[in-house]
Amino acid sequence: MNKFLFFILISYLSTSFAQVRLPDIFSDNMVLQRNSRVDIWGWSNPNEQISLVASWNPQDTLKTVGNRQAQWNIVLKTPEGAGPFTIRIKGYNEVVINNVLLGETWLASGQSNMEWTPAQGLDGGDDLIKNTHNKNIRFFKVSKQTADAPQLDLEGEWVEANPDNANYFSAIAYFFGIKLNEKLKIPIGLISSSWGGSPAETWISEEAFAKNDSLVQGAALLKKEPWCPSEPSRAFNAMINPLIPYKITGVIWYQGETNTSNYAYYENTFGSLINNWRALWNDDFPFYYAQIAPYDYGEGYSGVSIRDIQRKLLRTPNTGMVVTSDIGNNKDIHPRNKLDVGLRFANLALEKKYGLKSVEESESPLVINAKRLNSRTIAVYFENAKQLTWSNSTSNKKAFFEIVLADTEVALISKISVKDNYVLLKTNSTDIKNAHYIRYGWSNQFTPGLINEAGLPASSFTIPIEN
Repeated sequence: MNKFLFFILISYLSTSFAQVRLPDIFSDNMVLQRNSRVDIWGWSNPNEQISLVASWNPQDTLKTVGNRQAQWNIVLKTPEGAGPFTIRIKGYNEVVINNVLLGETWLASGQSNMEWTPAQGLDGGDDLIKNTHNKNIRFFKVSKQTADAPQLDLEGEWVEANPDNANYFSAIAYFFGIKLNEKLKIPIGLISSSWGGSPAETWISEEAFAKNDSLVQGAALLKKEPWCPSEPSRAFNAMINPLIPYKITGVIWYQGETNTSNYAYYENTFGSLINNWRALWNDDFPFYYAQIAPYDYGEGYSGVSIRDIQRKLLRTPNTGMVVTSDIGNNKDIHPRNKLDVGLRFANLALEKKYGLKSVEESESPLVINAKRLNSRTIAVYFENAKQLTWSNSTSNKKAFFEIVLADTEVALISKISVKDNYVLLKTNSTDIKNAHYIRYGWSNQFTPGLINEAGLPASSFTIPIEN
């Protein structure tokens, strides 16, 4: 072989086996975070020269070099404009990403109620699905996978919203995206990474477990079910880690039903998950979650205990909670009204993230405290409680509140009334001087009827009584 043919062969081999490649999260139709700095990353040959040009700024060529692990990363500044745009990435070969929009990108995750698709059946919103032809809403659905160690890539692709795509995407996420797009007038990207039946522990990284013995103890109580992973970090490794650090606006989350089996650990578990994701993304993004709905979980208080824990975790900065007690189904763990859940998520984001104060409140009444006014009267105070009242369907209002005495007996309430932003509880007994705490809606199946002006229901709760 002469030298000329030898060099031709070497050149061919180097370009054939050193292709610039991107993770699946970067594909045609994707939505990048607008007016931001976003990471674009992938693989190449070590020392391969990589360049990137975005069509919104064609004069600016960004450059980097593949490292010795055959990886590269470029930080790209995005403008306000929507697009569509094209991004060209070139090494020995060229990769072109077409029809790119700049907007707001949200991650939707959790278990079956977040995963639930219109194809599985809905109560409301069918017309929105059938008439879906919106190129400014894009979906990325993460395929179900598990892994023993953190992965670098996953399976999926960005697609435009149309009836077929919407029918097999998270219904809650889509209804959330529709309202955001309508109100903000900007493109919305929705990433769905959920798994029916999955406990929170499988969505947390291994690093978090190494630092938190309570996480390990809680995970040890989980049953191995045939329909999903329960082992720590398995879903995280395959379905969340490959998304990091793709720039997201925030997270909407619906999960907790499975953790009724180890609810005593859920406050630590769910709080750890929020902190874990924010730390790995290096971003204290909004984290909004749905409170699980009333359902017959059997004896005990596992379901309402999860709801109360979710209420308590609102102390975590930049969080918000959608209460679903009025739109649940005591006999079905998968309530079919996903439309209102999605719209309530959107209302939270529009007010708390985007500062669009609506006429109606976006948050449910939230208990502040309970104070003993005298030997027979206790006042329970709420926030987000404009025009606090009872829903028309509420009967036997006294049954929803309980004054619990030191010996766990319950004092009978003789009169209950709503005044402005508080509820007055009166009893004929002077035993309340020994009462320790107030409970509201304290049952797995109760559908409490205390609502605010927007018709949003108050969360169930247990709180101590203050003197």
